[in-house]
Amino acid sequence: MMNKPVRLTFSVVALAIFVLVLALFSAPPISAVNKDMVQLQTQVQELQTALARLQQSNDERMGLLKDLVEKTADSVNKMSLNVTDLQKGLQKTQDAQSGKVDQISDKIQSMNESIDELRKIVLGVNTSLQAVQKQQQSIDANIQNLTQQATAAAAAAAPADGTGAPAASLPAVNQAAVAPPPVRTPAAIAPAAQPVAVLYNTAYGDYNAAKYALAAAEFNDVIKFYLDNNLAGNAFYYLGEIDYRGGKYAAAAKDYDKVLEQYPDNSKIPAAHLHKGEALIAMKQKDAGVRELYTLIQRFPTSPEATLARSKLSGMGVPVTPRR
Repeated sequence: MMNKPVRLTFSVVALAIFVLVLALFSAPPISAVNKDMVQLQTQVQELQTALARLQQSNDERMGLLKDLVEKTADSVNKMSLNVTDLQKGLQKTQDAQSGKVDQISDKIQSMNESIDELRKIVLGVNTSLQAVQKQQQSIDANIQNLTQQATAAAAAAAPADGTGAPAASLPAVNQAAVAPPPVRTPAAIAPAAQPVAVLYNTAYGDYNAAKYALAAAEFNDVIKFYLDNNLAGNAFYYLGEIDYRGGKYAAAAKDYDKVLEQYPDNSKIPAAHLHKGEALIAMKQKDAGVRELYTLIQRFPTSPEATLARSKLSGMGVPVTPRR
């Protein structure tokens, strides 16, 4: 009975020794494990070093890229400022040129109007001179007839024997009949009897002297008595100018319409288109005013007024030619 526990203990010990030996023989050597661990640690260390270098390189590149982006942004901002300055400079140049073109065009238009009016004044003066010459010829003829009549009357009253009679016996000659009739100057003639050029030139002179109320009344006389004359178209135009200067834009537009509708061959047609368009724009009727300026450019593309119309449209930011 005592041997059985001993044998069992021996068997357990033997089994333990066998397992230990088996474990010793089946497990890798400790030196080999240590060597692999060292190699693995070395590789990990090298990998970490390489990773650190890569991170450093990436950081340096990112720094360079960031600096490059900042410099590029600065350059773009500077270029944008330069472009803005250039645009402002161009705009100022265009505005200055536009202003000079407007001034030159205004002067050209004024000169053309002055030349036109001078021609009409010369024509009116010639007409007046012809009228005065005709009146003078009529006066001379009346004086000659009266003189002949007085001579004939004196001869008829003389004695037949030729002794002559005292001057007191001669019939008195009506001195009022012999005296020439007074000369009627154009200023003293009623408006309806004056030559249209004289009446118109008087009105135009008062207009240039800024006597607008008087000039308006005289221009209305031209229209009243010479409605079918082309100078009546000029009178309507200058009435429009007077109304426009007085801020009566609606009345001015109607005056310009009279020129455009009733006097198609009048020299003021381009200016009437231009100033009607400006009057409509001043009345806040922009679309109608722009259409009027387009009509001027289409009908008279090479006129000074068309140049002014293009400048006006450009200044308003409107295309010079209508969009189709």
